[in-house]
Amino acid sequence: MIRKLLLAALLVGAAPAQADTLLLKPARVFDGVNAQPHEGWSVLVEGDRIAAAGPVVAAPANARVIELPGATLMPGMIEGHSHLFLHPYNEKLWDDQVLHEPLALRTARAVVHAAKTLDAGFTTERDLGTEGAGFADAGLRQAIDQGIVPGPRLLVATKAIVARGAYGPKGYEPGMAIPQGAQEVSGVEEIVRAVRDQIAGGADVVKFYADYHWGKGEPSRPTLSQAELSAGVAAAHDAGRSVAVHATTPEGMRRAALAGTDTIEHGYGGTEEVFRLMKQKNVALCPTLAASEAYARYFEKWDGQEPAPQSVQENRHSLQLAKKAGVPICMGGDVGVYSHGENWLEMDAMRRAGMRTADVLVAATSGNAAIFHLTDRGSVGPGLLADLVAVDGDPTRDISMVRNVKLVIKGGKVVRAP
Repeated sequence: MIRKLLLAALLVGAAPAQADTLLLKPARVFDGVNAQPHEGWSVLVEGDRIAAAGPVVAAPANARVIELPGATLMPGMIEGHSHLFLHPYNEKLWDDQVLHEPLALRTARAVVHAAKTLDAGFTTERDLGTEGAGFADAGLRQAIDQGIVPGPRLLVATKAIVARGAYGPKGYEPGMAIPQGAQEVSGVEEIVRAVRDQIAGGADVVKFYADYHWGKGEPSRPTLSQAELSAGVAAAHDAGRSVAVHATTPEGMRRAALAGTDTIEHGYGGTEEVFRLMKQKNVALCPTLAASEAYARYFEKWDGQEPAPQSVQENRHSLQLAKKAGVPICMGGDVGVYSHGENWLEMDAMRRAGMRTADVLVAATSGNAAIFHLTDRGSVGPGLLADLVAVDGDPTRDISMVRNVKLVIKGGKVVRAP
């Protein structure tokens, strides 16, 4: 299927195909909001928008009817945390990707990763840093938007922002200029300048690292001060950009929440107090459970059986605390640590961590749309973008059904047919 998508993109070039009038007739519709699917509903698509949805839908004579027996039609899923310019660390470690893979190679991989993501039913993707590939994600977004290559609608963060000396690659002769996986800053003036540099380069989202491990084998510690984070978040919000903050320590999370970030990524060390603050400040958690599971498989030789390693258990506990506090939960797995197109691994992991199946589906659709301020997608209703996916069976009963994609529609155009 990926080969077909890429071939079709090469044939049409920058001229996207015209959207049809479509009448979609699945067994049921999950609207992205209600836990219970609507049995016997149909959905009418006109142009790039949903025109109607319900048990009785009048369609014009020229409508193309797509029968989807046994399938559930649902909103196109939204990936909340990805790195299209990375590939799994059991193939090549992060340092080697950043230091030794040419930008052209990494971009070619990213094009394929984007196509795989769309083919898996994820029609929107928040990409949180190119990890040494500069502003290439902004160019990939343009190529997708212009119909040159297939892929989801992208929200990109370009280079991400870190405290000077706190990120990587590390371990080289002191004083040598080593290419970094993010833009380094020190002080309020530099962080504000970096925010504006990245917005000028095309960033939709500004990402900061509130904490990290300064040296090999050290635990994570706060890296950006409260003044730095607050100034950076304010500069991003003033420019109409949302903010994501990598934070795994209680203090890093606290500073990020006080600064007014939109999302905190990972949050492995979250406490009840921190999650109460996040709830108060309406800060969402993107728990990236699938990434911690992937690390456990790669580096702790975990075979996937329970009980899971301590690192995975800590991540699950953090999500449970966040849920208990009423924190909004983002569906985003840090895909790139594991294979693109297997984005559903995070949904599986959320279910294993105790989330209800329907809540996981809501998080991947209308939940992420709300967190990312995307008012034109994430649910099935008149006037919204016709970004839709059909899967075999009923994913509200069995989350693994989201792997069985039969149909993908983006902007009213069929990009994967049954």
